[in-house]
Amino acid sequence: MIKSLKNLIISTGVMMACSGMVFADGNAFTPLNFDDVSYNPQQGRVVASSNVSSQSSISNTTVSPQEVTGGTDMQSAILKLDNAQVDVRNELLNYRAKYNDIDQQYKTIKAERKALKQKVKDTEKKIKELDKIKEKTRQQMI
Repeated sequence: MIKSLKNLIISTGVMMACSGMVFADGNAFTPLNFDDVSYNPQQGRVVASSNVSSQSSISNTTVSPQEVTGGTDMQSAILKLDNAQVDVRNELLNYRAKYNDIDQQYKTIKAERKALKQKVKDTEKKIKELDKIKEKTRQQMI
């Protein structure tokens, strides 16, 4: 038992250590402002561009903060995503409120149903008792 548990733990550790290599192929790092590097997914590697003169000119220039962050297009895309996330969260709050209302109605109806079921049982029990008393009275009359 201990040996099989030990083997299981070791094999799980090896699988976890190697699982990163399995998922690594499609997740290449692509920087926002580097045009001299491209990723070819069919070859599974990063390929440098043959344009050497642009590489030297890029290294000598200063980079503005907008170029690092992806420019105004990237910032507007992030802002749109933030707005969409807020809208989805508001929608979730609305659905939760509706769910809670319906859940409360369900609980109320369930409690009413349980109370009425008990009343029906009590009434049926009274009818049976009255039938028994009536039958006994008939037998005494005869």
